[in-house]
Amino acid sequence: MSKWVQGSVVGHARWTDSLHSLQVAAPEVTFVAGQFGRLALPAPPGSKEEMLGRPYSFVNAPGTAPHEFYFVTVPDGPLTTRLAALSPDDPVWLLRTANGFFSVGELPDAEALWCLSTGTGLGPFLSILRTPEPWARFRRVVLVHAVRRGNELTYRDVIAGIGADHSGAFSYVPMVSREPHAGALAGRIPDAIRDGSLESRAGLALAAANSHAMLCGNPAMVDDTQKALEARGMRRHRRREPGHITVETYW
Repeated sequence: MSKWVQGSVVGHARWTDSLHSLQVAAPEVTFVAGQFGRLALPAPPGSKEEMLGRPYSFVNAPGTAPHEFYFVTVPDGPLTTRLAALSPDDPVWLLRTANGFFSVGELPDAEALWCLSTGTGLGPFLSILRTPEPWARFRRVVLVHAVRRGNELTYRDVIAGIGADHSGAFSYVPMVSREPHAGALAGRIPDAIRDGSLESRAGLALAAANSHAMLCGNPAMVDDTQKALEARGMRRHRRREPGHITVETYW
């Protein structure tokens, strides 16, 4: 297990029957806001690998403790059901370094940053928005969190804290697709882009001339939202060809 760092669970939030956040003490592990680590537990007997691991984005800001990971349990999943059963002081393993390019340092300049998430895709944005960099790079930041049901609108206290720290520069738009919920837009992100309701709620134009959009969530949202943005003349961002859209598929 030499490539793995043994950490210890120090907190476990159970938001719903299937949504969980694990707080893990593992000071040796480093990352850039927006990157993902790899959580692991010993593999079952007879497995080819000694550890069973999966990638999970950091929710906490770099340099803060403990590390935090937001995940949804998969029925009969070999790892998530075990992670969901962990309690404080239980061991869990992480890779020492993180991976991924879903970070503000990879983005081109723009006036506004749109953080468009579904479900647990909210996690990396909470890490990013608790660092100084996006506030130094962008005049306005919009965080959109789209879920199926109102009780899945998690981390509201953290989001409120971000808003209090960056009053006038930050907008939060919750969305709920399968039931009415006070204060939330109804429907899906791509539809709210097409009909203009997302921009109306945020009080800001979403266009190639002023915006960069980071998309993090389920593949259907990422694909459909990218198409909606491309219809507005926005294109995928690449290091060799700067654009307006950065994506990360994350459940």
